[in-house]
Amino acid sequence: MTIELPAQLESALKAQAAARGLSVDVFVRRVVERQLAADEREPSDGAPFKTDRGVLAGYGPAPSAEEIDSNRAEIFGRFGESLQ
Repeated sequence: MTIELPAQLESALKAQAAARGLSVDVFVRRVVERQLAADEREPSDGAPFKTDRGVLAGYGPAPSAEEIDSNRAEIFGRFGESLQ
């Protein structure tokens, strides 16, 4: 297989390979192998990741800010008062 590369990319590949003590062929092969292995671990169908967003949607709308504040006041209203 022959791949034509811009001069800058070719120089960068040669420098990276030399820094690792490898030939350009071996270096490029390793890079391609790593990329292919990473691609196999990722979903390849382009479907979005499944999230938990909306998992509680069946229980109705979320409480309003006023309802939350009211509940907090009711629950923690006497918090910290001495128990005598």
